[in-house]
Amino acid sequence: MSLATPAPSLTWTYIDGDWHEGNPAIVGPRSHVMWLGSSVFDGARWFEGVAPDLDKHCERVNASAKALLLKPTMDPKDIEALTWDGLGRFDGKTAVYIRPMYWAEHGGPMSVPADPESTRFCLCLYEAPMAAPTGFSITVSPFRRPSLETMPTNAKAGCLYPNNGRAMLEARRRGFDNALVLDMLGNVAETGSSNIFMARDGSVFTPAPNGTFLSGITRARSIALLKGAGIEVAETSLTVADFMDADEIFSTGNQAKVIPVTRIENRDMQPGPIGKKLRKLYWDWAHSTPAR
Repeated sequence: MSLATPAPSLTWTYIDGDWHEGNPAIVGPRSHVMWLGSSVFDGARWFEGVAPDLDKHCERVNASAKALLLKPTMDPKDIEALTWDGLGRFDGKTAVYIRPMYWAEHGGPMSVPADPESTRFCLCLYEAPMAAPTGFSITVSPFRRPSLETMPTNAKAGCLYPNNGRAMLEARRRGFDNALVLDMLGNVAETGSSNIFMARDGSVFTPAPNGTFLSGITRARSIALLKGAGIEVAETSLTVADFMDADEIFSTGNQAKVIPVTRIENRDMQPGPIGKKLRKLYWDWAHSTPAR
């Protein structure tokens, strides 16, 4: 009997020293992660022959593990090398999502804390075409982002994502693709799946990292590229009213890199010149870096 379950697209998973095609069963009902959520992950992309900032994603998954008090078992450079090895199993035509992960297999005292010594690692690569930059709609979510005092917001941790997921599902039930998620003070933090930017009068604004959302790798790269192109970027507190008055809105993230917002609440918007420029800047930069 095979332990693998069908995967929706071509998938290769590395675990315990070997590659397995598909979606292998790797945790059970007694696994700590299964019932107590002790997982972290990261997401990088391979597309058009390049994997931009792959090294930073490999470093961040280890930082996330430490933030969740897990014990990383892989050197970031080894994760990077393993990724390139796995990418050779694909045909090089379809974009690939790169997802290294850590989780706890066993619990510590009284079962609730994870046992760091039981930390396991896997690397999952799967075909996932890049989303077309046609844009998406957003509404304001009734759900809020937690703070570091209540959740491990300094990690890309699996336990954070059900809250983002319910924000997105609630928005879709009201006819929107995604949602602006606010922090507990009522300032805009992010969307349910990406970092968020707005432009007004030729300047760009994005929520200042305040410990309630993950300040993404693509976000940081985008800020650097915009500044390098002579565009002013301010990281600051932003309200829903600021976004409603914006000339343009766009988001950054691993799924689509740079993509415009084309509707916020009842206001239709067009993809703007700064977002378009950033997407070109990102693609040009990504293709200027040496590919493996």
